[in-house]
Amino acid sequence: MGRRTFLAVAGWLATAVVATLIGVAAIQLVGESLTGTPGGVRSQEEVARALAEPPPAVPPAGQTSPSTAPTGPNVTPTGPPATPANPSAEAGSRRSFTSPGGSAVAECVPGGVYLVSWTPQQGYRVDDYDRGPDDDAEVTFVGPSGEHELSVHCVGGVPVLEADND
Repeated sequence: MGRRTFLAVAGWLATAVVATLIGVAAIQLVGESLTGTPGGVRSQEEVARALAEPPPAVPPAGQTSPSTAPTGPNVTPTGPPATPANPSAEAGSRRSFTSPGGSAVAECVPGGVYLVSWTPQQGYRVDDYDRGPDDDAEVTFVGPSGEHELSVHCVGGVPVLEADND
């Protein structure tokens, strides 16, 4: 290998290293917005504490404020029901539900069922939602394994998952 070839390879390698270092530095300057999860990842203890807190007041129908809720592989209610924010609603009117596409927290309020929050699983997005309060509330998650809908209604003042008709 001649001297000219050696210098060309060394110059190419040096350029690649400098470009890589500049790229890594730029990503670090931009921060978590490119490399991390927005809002961070919560531990199971943080989720349990957040669910144990009194729920916020029901916002107007046009506003959305999804937050983190527990997730899991099956469509099932999880955890003990929490205390409702509305004293006129029956105790135990808030429950969490999970599906392969995401999770949602619903509660029964005087106007019907209301989706308090919902969170898509990694790789999924929210396609559509009807947060209520109404006779039923639903959120649809779309991702790699298709479409998953969580639809809930109130039975005896407790949110209940409706059968998935996919």
